[in-house]
Amino acid sequence: MTLDHSSFSACDALVSVMVAVSASDSEMRTAELLAIERIVNHMPVFGKYDSDRIRSVSQTVITLFEEEDGLDALFGLIRDALPERLYETAYALACDVAAADGRLTDDEAEMLREIRYQLDVSRLHAAAIELAAQLRHRTV
Repeated sequence: MTLDHSSFSACDALVSVMVAVSASDSEMRTAELLAIERIVNHMPVFGKYDSDRIRSVSQTVITLFEEEDGLDALFGLIRDALPERLYETAYALACDVAAADGRLTDDEAEMLREIRYQLDVSRLHAAAIELAAQLRHRTV
């Protein structure tokens, strides 16, 4: 089941960015899915979010990925639902999901570049966000 696009909330947009990064390499790894769940359950921005919506948001993203201009449609939904002040937050969450399994595939890196471009995150801010995500996910 996919969502009615008119009911797409700011939190749905944040979840969709995380799902898009995870799905970008055609393999949604367990570590990435657990990272999404953990982020939704613990980040203040999701304080009033119904985590049961994750499944339908994920399905919406997957469905849009299968359409010819689906990526453009996805970013249109995201920009329509997400306040500009949360664009860098979205990018940070996407970086955390990409780093969750300890490896960054070429497809994930390309999706991060697209998110950065679509949400107009400056290269300097993006570099800081990326480094912070890498540091948070380092292992001993």
